[in-house]
Amino acid sequence: MSKPVHSMVRILDEARSRDYYARAFGLEVADRFDFPDFTLIYLRDPASPFELELTVNKGRSEPYNLGDGYGHIAVVVDDVEAEHARFAKEGLPATSVKELKHGDTPLAKFFFATDPDGYKIEVIQRGGRFA
Repeated sequence: MSKPVHSMVRILDEARSRDYYARAFGLEVADRFDFPDFTLIYLRDPASPFELELTVNKGRSEPYNLGDGYGHIAVVVDDVEAEHARFAKEGLPATSVKELKHGDTPLAKFFFATDPDGYKIEVIQRGGRFA
């Protein structure tokens, strides 16, 4: 049996990304490991064991090409409309709130946020499949 423990994204600026993920999602540094060529920063919400690993490759100055294979990371919130309003107040980039239905059955109410390196984060209303 396996259990997901983290997802990793490559970033250019540690301070900028730590600030974004703290303000946007309340993620805190759980661990940080500095190596000669790279740094690993593990972020976590205190209520969840799942972590986001930020990898900083030292000496890199150009943004990463995200290509067309990366999808998104997803988080659930209790009130997606209130969270969207908070993002707007904080000046954090976000799409409009959307609803996804399968026929007449509502599946999700969500918006997408974008971190400083261009990674997408889906912010989903808690409930149904995302309880």
